[in-house]
Amino acid sequence: MQKRKDILKFALKCILIPAAAVLIIYALNKPYKKYDDQKYMDIVKFDTLGREYWEIHVGNLGSSHGAYDFNYDAIRQYGYICFNFANTSQTYDYDYAILQEYGQYMVPNSVLFIPVSYFSFNNEVVNETEKQAMTVRYYHFLSPENIPNYDPYVDLVTNRLPILSAGEEIVKILPDLKLSITAYAADDGIDAEEFARRAKERYSRHFDNKKEYFLPERIEELYDIISYCKEHEITPVLITTPFSRYYRDLVSNEFLQEFENTVTTIATDTGVNYYDYSNDERFRDNLDFFSDSDHLNDAGAQYFMQVLMEEVTELDRFF
Repeated sequence: MQKRKDILKFALKCILIPAAAVLIIYALNKPYKKYDDQKYMDIVKFDTLGREYWEIHVGNLGSSHGAYDFNYDAIRQYGYICFNFANTSQTYDYDYAILQEYGQYMVPNSVLFIPVSYFSFNNEVVNETEKQAMTVRYYHFLSPENIPNYDPYVDLVTNRLPILSAGEEIVKILPDLKLSITAYAADDGIDAEEFARRAKERYSRHFDNKKEYFLPERIEELYDIISYCKEHEITPVLITTPFSRYYRDLVSNEFLQEFENTVTTIATDTGVNYYDYSNDERFRDNLDFFSDSDHLNDAGAQYFMQVLMEEVTELDRFF
């Protein structure tokens, strides 16, 4: 009889202890997820698709050059709906994934800018840790079937139950601790010497320790994006955004020639227009338009959109 009781007690412990652990995990996960979600404020915009944005007339994909260099205020004044699908360090496979998920909101004959940056055919991230950190965000707004190399474990521990990967950050949910998120803007009045120094840092990030600048898979992904656009009556436009001379002058002529040949071949093969503003005199020497050596600030992005409205023939239908 005593043996049966001992077995029953053991069985109850085997059930109750894991159940209690699960309840604790779920109880801690809710407040931690609120904290964790704040790390991904730059992707909150995707929550508006299908709720606030149903019909998009002009948009763009891209990495940081797409995220920061397109300001649509001037086009919106005409009553058109615009959306920026870009994210920092975003590669073409994720551009394509986003298009598969949200391309349905681009109306027929809409225009989609596809930035082609000097690192577009490689990766902007500099190591595997940074790559993994960037990849995690897509689990927060893309469906599993559209996430490249989807991993259920990553989904579980970073999106569904981020408490499981919280580590030391779990202290952030304690009641007396305050979370503050700081956005670092470019310095005002930065001198040319400092600007040049930072340009070298940007160049190093994009070019150093890269074995291959033109990966075949990246080129194929760009072809896939263009094919999707054509199949869904979206007008694709290839574009290289403005760079300051402090950045562009560091790039070798050999690379620039191969880059031009690669983009020209893609544009010719697909019949898509390519607009290159990387060395545009209206921008290259005007530091007032840049937040750093290869990203426009708000004033630069507004002026850039005025230029595009005047020079990109695909936009003529809207004005």
